[in-house]
Amino acid sequence: MKEFLTEINGFPIFKNYLENLPYNPKLKKLLSGKRKAGILSEVIFWKQVRARTFHKIDFDRQKIIGNYIVDFYVKNLGLVIEIDGWSHDNKEIYDEIRQTYLESLGLKIFRITDFDVKHNLSVVMRELEQFIIKNYGF
Repeated sequence: MKEFLTEINGFPIFKNYLENLPYNPKLKKLLSGKRKAGILSEVIFWKQVRARTFHKIDFDRQKIIGNYIVDFYVKNLGLVIEIDGWSHDNKEIYDEIRQTYLESLGLKIFRITDFDVKHNLSVVMRELEQFIIKNYGF
């Protein structure tokens, strides 16, 4: 029986907690630098989801999973949120390998663009709701 997490637009959302995800401690020293860099789209998104303000769901920012640092992670759902900006240009193969690896761990990935976060935030948040309902709803 799945454990109830929250409700989004009348749909019950159930936990999909994945235990024992791989973790490379050598990446820890990069975390504070990435957070301090203050990438605008990440800051904007973080303000929408921090402190359980988005449907009472707990988001982590800059989470190490294996040999990667993901932009945002929802532990109770096994959900990675990636904001693709200019740093992803010409990195399609790297992104594909990274996504395949994360999905092999049982994680779901929700990708959004830097542009959409900056210019279409309400659409991004609705799409995130729909993604969560589709993947974690009953």
